[in-house]
Amino acid sequence: MTLGQNENAALEALIIGTSEAACRLREMIRRVARSNASVMLCGPSGSGKELVARAIHNEGARAGKAFSAINCGAIPGELIESELFGHEKGSFTGAHARRIGHFEATEGGTLFLDEIGDMRFDMQVKLLRVLEDRTIVRVGSSDVKAVDVRVISATHQDLGAAIADGKFREDLFFRLGVVVLQVPSLANRAEDIPALIRHFQRQMPADAKCRFDDAAMALLMQHAWPGNVRELRNFVERASVLHGGETLGLDDVAMLLNPTAALAPRRAVPSSPAAVPASADDVAAAAPYAKTPAPGRPIDLKREIETIELEQIHVALDLADGIISEAARLLTLKRTTLIEKMRKYGVHQQAA
Repeated sequence: MTLGQNENAALEALIIGTSEAACRLREMIRRVARSNASVMLCGPSGSGKELVARAIHNEGARAGKAFSAINCGAIPGELIESELFGHEKGSFTGAHARRIGHFEATEGGTLFLDEIGDMRFDMQVKLLRVLEDRTIVRVGSSDVKAVDVRVISATHQDLGAAIADGKFREDLFFRLGVVVLQVPSLANRAEDIPALIRHFQRQMPADAKCRFDDAAMALLMQHAWPGNVRELRNFVERASVLHGGETLGLDDVAMLLNPTAALAPRRAVPSSPAAVPASADDVAAAAPYAKTPAPGRPIDLKREIETIELEQIHVALDLADGIISEAARLLTLKRTTLIEKMRKYGVHQQAA
């Protein structure tokens, strides 16, 4: 096998599928990797933007250097500067030792800034300065340090609307998006689903792998996949836990795609995150249609609302792969509001 064939095989092992969308994405990765330009990846949550960033790094001249990823929406705003640029000992409460930030730690390599649209406006100004000057200053220091890092960023947001609303700097957008690359949703490459399932099952023991009959596979390829490839991976894991070694049919897959249906027979769980209730008021509006009081037996409406709300929180966390900021977006809640509700219901999840 020649060097070129090895490179093609490596890229195809990262970006799975033979659909037109997958082939076009791989070709764009190859083109972008040849340069040192900043790249912005746009696409829905769970579509594999970090994987695309890694592929660009691996295909380029920086492949032998470090690759670092940071989720700008998962880090508290007051800590993001230290995460990116580092800090000196004693520079703020809790800074017990010097910390090397991601820019320094990734010297010569590639830094992936995920969910860049969630970055605080004041931090956008500091990031723009770093990208223009190619220098950083640790928090609590006055020493200027030169850095050589390629930046790849990603967002699921409409940054055009954010710029119009004054929430994202236009000059930073142009600096980050010298090349803008669209990552397709899973629904736009549904023919890749069988190959992706085989990929996710590859490391599983034989008795954990599920098979799907024609009707089941057809349903999988027709599903909207609001959580995209991440949701498909979770589905494959769920199927292996519950039905390892079995051949699944249409009804089995329908149940696995709607895992809370058995817990909530009074109403169907939405198949799209856009339909997830945003508040208790929304749920309350739907509850009377879901369950009618029996004569002489009142319904505890508050308890019913809380039950539905808890189920939707679990659904959103599953779709978001446990990332709280993304689950909050699916529920159209503030991140802090979702955390408060999780504490209220005793939902334990990594605060990301």
